[in-house]
Amino acid sequence: MTALAGGAEEPRVDAVPPWKSVRRTVAVVFFGWATAACTAVLAYLMLGAEWIPITVGVVLCLAFAVTLILLHQALWLTVLSSVPALFVLVGAVQYAPEAALELRGVRERVVIVADSAAGTSSDSHRFTLRAADGDEMEEKLVFDGAVWAPKVGDQLDVMRDPEGAVPMEQADDVDAAGRLEGLIAGTVGWTLIAVMAGWRGHVRRRRGRGESLLLRLAW
Repeated sequence: MTALAGGAEEPRVDAVPPWKSVRRTVAVVFFGWATAACTAVLAYLMLGAEWIPITVGVVLCLAFAVTLILLHQALWLTVLSSVPALFVLVGAVQYAPEAALELRGVRERVVIVADSAAGTSSDSHRFTLRAADGDEMEEKLVFDGAVWAPKVGDQLDVMRDPEGAVPMEQADDVDAAGRLEGLIAGTVGWTLIAVMAGWRGHVRRRRGRGESLLLRLAW
């Protein structure tokens, strides 16, 4: 047992061979990669039902956080991993629909003829659009936010999915490459954090140290 401040003692743990620590670290890294890949694939298979990949992605991200805790035997790296986790989740969920719009979407010039939020304090807009041929479009353009919101009479370029699986978006907002870059950046961040957690966890065990005080307090 190792003495801690206030007379408490930190439980000692048995050291593990280096190869075992490496194997654990590699397993956590691959789990992070699998989480990113599975969420992205599910988002593609479930186009139009974003809540499914979001739910699965959140569960997998939480599971990855638990594996980091077990690997590191401390909490702070797991808290730090929440930043790349956000990039992974947003990138994986949003890459598929935006890639679908870029691949098969139809670009059209439209005019806003009505706004569901007009005359209200709501920041959620559903714009009624008129196409270049003069016909009113059945699909509405959804826009959330008061800042930079288009107004009735404005002309916009939109990307529309002819299959109707992906909601219409403003053409300038469709950025599949940016979502993919975010997904990759988050996965790289997870990888670096997992390697650091594996190394620090191995050192803690080699020194016979158990869970960190912060982790025990959190539990």
